[in-house]
Amino acid sequence: MAKILTPDICVIGAGSGGLSVAAAAAAFGVRVVLVEKGKMGGDCLNYGCVPSKALIAAAKQAHIMRNGAAFGVEYIEPAIDFRAVHRHIREIIAAIEPNDSVERFTALGVHVIKAEGHFQDKRTLLAGDFEIRARRFVVATGSQPSIPATPGLDTVKYLTNETIFELTRRPGHLIIIGGGAIGMELAQAYSRLGSRVSVVEAATALGKEDPELAAVVLRQMRSEGVEIYEHAKVIGIERRGKTGVRLNVETDEGSQTMDGTHLLVAAGRTANVASLHLEKAGVVCDDRGGPKVNDRLRTSNSRIYAIGDAVGSLQFTHVANYHAGLVTRAMLFRLRAREKHQIIPRVTFTDPELAQVGLTEAEAARSGKAIRILRWPYAENDRAQAERKTQGHIKLVMSTRGKILGASIVGANASEMISIWALALSKNMDVRDIAGIVVPYPTMGEIGKRAAITYFVPATRKKLVRRLVSFLRLFG
Repeated sequence: MAKILTPDICVIGAGSGGLSVAAAAAAFGVRVVLVEKGKMGGDCLNYGCVPSKALIAAAKQAHIMRNGAAFGVEYIEPAIDFRAVHRHIREIIAAIEPNDSVERFTALGVHVIKAEGHFQDKRTLLAGDFEIRARRFVVATGSQPSIPATPGLDTVKYLTNETIFELTRRPGHLIIIGGGAIGMELAQAYSRLGSRVSVVEAATALGKEDPELAAVVLRQMRSEGVEIYEHAKVIGIERRGKTGVRLNVETDEGSQTMDGTHLLVAAGRTANVASLHLEKAGVVCDDRGGPKVNDRLRTSNSRIYAIGDAVGSLQFTHVANYHAGLVTRAMLFRLRAREKHQIIPRVTFTDPELAQVGLTEAEAARSGKAIRILRWPYAENDRAQAERKTQGHIKLVMSTRGKILGASIVGANASEMISIWALALSKNMDVRDIAGIVVPYPTMGEIGKRAAITYFVPATRKKLVRRLVSFLRLFG
C-alpha cells in the first residue's frame, strides 16, 4: 500500500529549476518533496551546459595553440587525446555533482524520491511507493531532444546531446542535423578538436539571432573549416558500412549525398512531460505537448506550476532559475510576480560568442515605432586590440528618446558583457545611465559605453547646441 505524503510543495524534476525551488522552499522551513526519475542535476549538469562548455574549453585550448603566431608564439599543432578530453568532461561534471546530489538536498530537509512520477488526479501524484498530496506542485521536468521523422533515421545509430558526451574516440566526420545554438557550438568544438564537421540546416543557421551578428559567427566557423549547408533538407538517411551514415540532402543547388562516421541530431527540443499524465491533473497542454501557463507560470490547474524547459518558450538554465524564483515567491509569499521575456538574455557559446537581450532590430522594427541603432566595433577597443580579438561589435536598439530596447553583442566575452544590458532592461534604464558609468580601462566593457555615447553625437552638430556652448563661454 502506498505511503501518503502531504508536503506543502512537490517538485517534479531535479534539474536546475526544480532544485532551485526545492532549496529555496526548504530554506524557509517548508516541507518539500522532490521527485526525480533520472540523474540529479538534470540536463544541464549531465547532458547540456556543463559537458558542452567543458568540451568547448578543451577545443579553445587547441585553437589557441594553433594561433599564437601573431603574438610571437610559435605555431603548434596540438596532439588531441580524445579519451583525455572525455575524462576532462567527466571530471568537471563530478566536481559539480555534489551540489545537486540527493545527500545535499536531504541534508537541506528535502524528501527526495528517486522514481518516476505521474498524476492520478488533480491533486495527487504517484511516485514509487508514495502517494503525494501537496498543496502546490511544480513541473520542472525539462526537455528532451526532438527527433525528426526523417526516413531512415531509425535505421542508423545517431547521437543527441544526451549521448554525444559519452564518446571516447574522436569522430572522423561528424554530420550535424540542426544549425541552432547546440548544433553550432558542438560543430565548432569538434572541428577544433580535429574532426571534419558538416552542419545541415533546413532554414538558416543561427536563424533565431540577428542576421547581422550571426553572419560574423558563421564566417568565422567557415574559415575554420566547418561545412555549413543552409536551406538543406535531409530527405533520407541510410547506413553506410558498419557504423557510418549517408544522408541524402536537397539543397538550392540540387540533390547530393553526404557520408559521415557519426550523426548528431540537434533539431530542437520538446517538453519532457509525456509520462506525467497531465490530462489526469486537468492541465491543458499546447501543440508541442507542454503545459500551457500564464505569465505567472500557473497552469490551468491552479495547484500546478510549470517552469523551465517544460514550458518551452526559452529553454535555458538561467531561465529555469528565473522561473524558480518567480514561483517560489508566488507559493510562499503570494506575490504576483510575472515573467518578463524582454529581460532574459541568451548566449550562443561559439567563438566569437553571440549574446542577445531584449528586442533585436527586426523585432523592434515590427513594432512600428521609431528606433535608433547604435554600434561600436571591437576593433576600436584597446583591450580587444591587445588580445587580437577585434572581430565583432555591439549593436544597441534604442527608442528615439534613448530608452534601451535591446542589445546584441558578437565577439569575445559577449556572454559576460551582456549582463549589464539585462540589468538595464530590468531596471528600465536609458542610454544616459550607461553613458554615465565609469568603466575600468582597458576592458572590453568599454565597448558598450562607447556605443551608448554615440547616441549623443548628433547633438554635437546641432546649431542650437553650438550656439549655447558659445554663449556660455562668455561667462568665463
